[in-house]
Amino acid sequence: MTEDDVVISLAALANAHRLSVFRMLVAAGDGGLLAGDIAAQCGLAPSNLSFHLAHLVRANLVASQREGRNIRYFLNMAATRDTLDFLIGDCCGGHPELCMPVSKGKPSQAPVRRVKGG
Repeated sequence: MTEDDVVISLAALANAHRLSVFRMLVAAGDGGLLAGDIAAQCGLAPSNLSFHLAHLVRANLVASQREGRNIRYFLNMAATRDTLDFLIGDCCGGHPELCMPVSKGKPSQAPVRRVKGG
């Protein structure tokens, strides 16, 4: 992963709606979420949600799969791990093992923020 890739990933997450969607997909795990379910949880209009999901897909943080008339969105775990590894790769003076709880699934203390409106 290059520095430019990380900048694109972080830029995509630098929006409250996209960060909320990303965190929902993290919590959803391998099953992902249907676009309609994401919209309902976020309180976003479908067109607004599509705009935000497109940013996450372009940043390679999220993937999609068509299921009939629906689209299911999934976290791209490999790209997410690569981004996190890049960010903490030089942690603590060359001792990244000190940052390992971050990449070993330590739960966040912050609740997933549900953003309303557009």
